[in-house]
Amino acid sequence: MNASLLNDLTAVRTASKALNRASVDLINKAILHTADLAEQNINEIIRANAEDLARMDSENPKYDRLKLTPERIKDIASDMRNVATLASPLGITLKEWQLENGLSFKKVSVPFGVIGIIYEARPNVTFDVFSLCIKSGNACVLKGGSDARCTNEAIIKVIHKALTDCGLPEECACLLELDHEATKDLLTANGYIDLIIPRGSSRLIKFVRDNASVPVIETGAGICHCYFHTAGNVEMGKQIINNAKTRRVSVCNALDCLIIDKSRLADLPELLSLVEKENVIVYADEQAYNALNGKYKFLEKANDESWGHEYLDYKMSVKTVDNLEAALEHIAKYSSKHSESIITDDENAQRIFQTEVDAACVYTNLPTAFTDGAQFGFGAEIGISTQKLHARGPMALPELTTYKYLISGNGQIRSK
Repeated sequence: MNASLLNDLTAVRTASKALNRASVDLINKAILHTADLAEQNINEIIRANAEDLARMDSENPKYDRLKLTPERIKDIASDMRNVATLASPLGITLKEWQLENGLSFKKVSVPFGVIGIIYEARPNVTFDVFSLCIKSGNACVLKGGSDARCTNEAIIKVIHKALTDCGLPEECACLLELDHEATKDLLTANGYIDLIIPRGSSRLIKFVRDNASVPVIETGAGICHCYFHTAGNVEMGKQIINNAKTRRVSVCNALDCLIIDKSRLADLPELLSLVEKENVIVYADEQAYNALNGKYKFLEKANDESWGHEYLDYKMSVKTVDNLEAALEHIAKYSSKHSESIITDDENAQRIFQTEVDAACVYTNLPTAFTDGAQFGFGAEIGISTQKLHARGPMALPELTTYKYLISGNGQIRSK
């Protein structure tokens, strides 16, 4: 690790201790002040964002994720103000008991300390992560992507001013240099970083998982399926499929693969009628291709790479299955364990699907687009965990804490 990065991480670790002593009111004040400054500096942030956008092809699906507008910045500020209104997740007694020997035990929620976030072309994440981390008592080390370099630099200036104006160390939030070696060093910064959360493509998450010695919570990669069962409602189905695919194609909860029961292939053109209007390219297996040929404009034949693929684009695949069991097998083989959905009026099929699908979020007659902390009523989220240890699904404030045991006594001595 180079000296500059070591100094930065040491300063962040020190700043995290200052957060431990900060009152809830002071933390909320800093978040609210950041929201105010974000709105006051809209022109500067938009100007920096324009520099980043100029380097990206406007046809790139990531362009919309990168783009900030005055309205989006105001929405981000509103989200931060919402975080400030949420109850603090710290110092909560999760469990309390006393033994016959007089020892008293408390299990209490506490911050992790320092959280490292590695993310791609989504500059709103910089504000989101800061507000969630500081609210949960954690300092944060941010490693944004090169696509959002100028925007992130403008945003961190706003955050640092808000922190210093409120009497908190600006090192509570640190934006790392765009250096590949710095990323690797961050992943192995044991003793300085307590937790790494990657947000982005499956390629990014795999890199982090394969190279980190610091604990990692995997988030973001969403290979999402929707199974149209033999008892599915067509009118409901086409609305769900369209919303899941086209609401925002570049997000992790967007639909990637429609699975259809072979008994309903005649309904496939109607099921895709709305996504056709959005110019979605469909990669269909042989049976689905035959059902769509001449009835769908943007049709291609699927190949082995069409399955288990996160498109993040106006593209999706269609897989035909014989029955519910075959649908479950396909999902089990190709799912990233993020979000899966079934469309059916059959209650037994619903129950089996909900029980057997191994994913963080399992939907019935709903689009996977609802996988979002705000939509769950959590107020905000730092990411969608696709693993099972510590946190699963949308991670909100409680998931950014761990716990410790506080044990009190009156001089008791343990016997030999």
